[in-house]
Amino acid sequence: MVTSCALLLQLSMALFTLIPSMGSRYRFALAFQVTPSSSSFVRHPSSSSRSYSPTNYLQKQYKSSAAVERSTFRRVRGTSTSTSTWMTSDDESSQPVPSSPTATTDLTAYQNPNNLDDQVFSAMSSDGGLKVTVATIRNLLNDMMIQHTMNPVPGDAIGRSTLCALMASNGMQEEQMFQLSMKGEGPLRGCVVIVTGKGEARGFVGNPSLGDDFTLREAVGTGTVQVVKNHPDWPRPYNGITAIRHGDIDRDVGIYLAESEQRSCALAAATSFNGILCTAAGGYLVERLPDCSPETMSHMERNLARLVEMDGGDALPTNLLLDGKTPLDIASVLLDGLGMEPLGSVLPKAFCECSDEKLMRSLRLLPRKEVDVILQEEGKIEARCQFCGKVYRMGPEEVENRLSEAQGDPSKDEDFGL
Repeated sequence: MVTSCALLLQLSMALFTLIPSMGSRYRFALAFQVTPSSSSFVRHPSSSSRSYSPTNYLQKQYKSSAAVERSTFRRVRGTSTSTSTWMTSDDESSQPVPSSPTATTDLTAYQNPNNLDDQVFSAMSSDGGLKVTVATIRNLLNDMMIQHTMNPVPGDAIGRSTLCALMASNGMQEEQMFQLSMKGEGPLRGCVVIVTGKGEARGFVGNPSLGDDFTLREAVGTGTVQVVKNHPDWPRPYNGITAIRHGDIDRDVGIYLAESEQRSCALAAATSFNGILCTAAGGYLVERLPDCSPETMSHMERNLARLVEMDGGDALPTNLLLDGKTPLDIASVLLDGLGMEPLGSVLPKAFCECSDEKLMRSLRLLPRKEVDVILQEEGKIEARCQFCGKVYRMGPEEVENRLSEAQGDPSKDEDFGL
């Protein structure tokens, strides 16, 4: 007999949970994720954003200088100590920043009228000192909310997490993966997002039905930000972890990037809802690259301040997206006067790796006696993927045939070509 209410089955790249559920005493919930095995604690940058529609949830959103904070940079360890901050006043005289004209650059391929398509657009300043990544994922977020029957608060959490993961991982190889986990103690019960270099994304929250009684910060709670990066050719994944200090996800991810990965950045990500429909979901990531000059930094700070003024709220950059501004438009504002060299554009989309084969692999990790008990009591095996919500069902005869024909050690990835 299976005596526990939750049985964890962990592979090197997968985590499966056997849990009871309504209508069926036993139900498989599949969650394919990497578990961090090491930690590194990080400090504080200044980036991010927030948002929401006119509901009770909106009334509880904090009103502060967060938008300004999220549009400025903080020094990371090991940078020059010649100045105490990179933020400069508008009346401070500075040398003009040399930039190459972008009029000859064909930007047709990067246009996205009215943000009809999801897009992650990246560009670099002409002097190579700054990289800008801007994303919009309204369609992707609505798909995720439909898959998991999410309310707006959990939708805001997974939307911000997906935006941060897509922007932070921009430029990595197609087969590489980036996993962002918000392991908070709040009623949201955590949020996990996995993206690939091709823009494929999947994710879930612990409590998708959480209502508007909580703000996002209250829903996330205290805990840790955990990041895992992996590549098929790497001997082991890269792990990083830091504390959740704000609970609004994007600022916490900005802290992680600056402290754990030494990526000096300004990061913002937010969503906007009309009822349960996402009307805008977007963000930007501005990264200072090696040898970026003080003049270029000062110019970028002024461009960021201008962007905050254009948006006019604490929901950077959702107001701009609602006004029809595209990732290309936002990047043009951020790189105004610095020259813009497009790096590329990615179409993010929902994609899940769950399959019958992975279900059978997890099933083989259970003692055969327990599998027989489940089949005897339930008459079938029922599994639900936590990432996409797809339900798998197998009858006793199918399970028996698959188990008898199965080959390889289910606990070893190499036996399955992974």
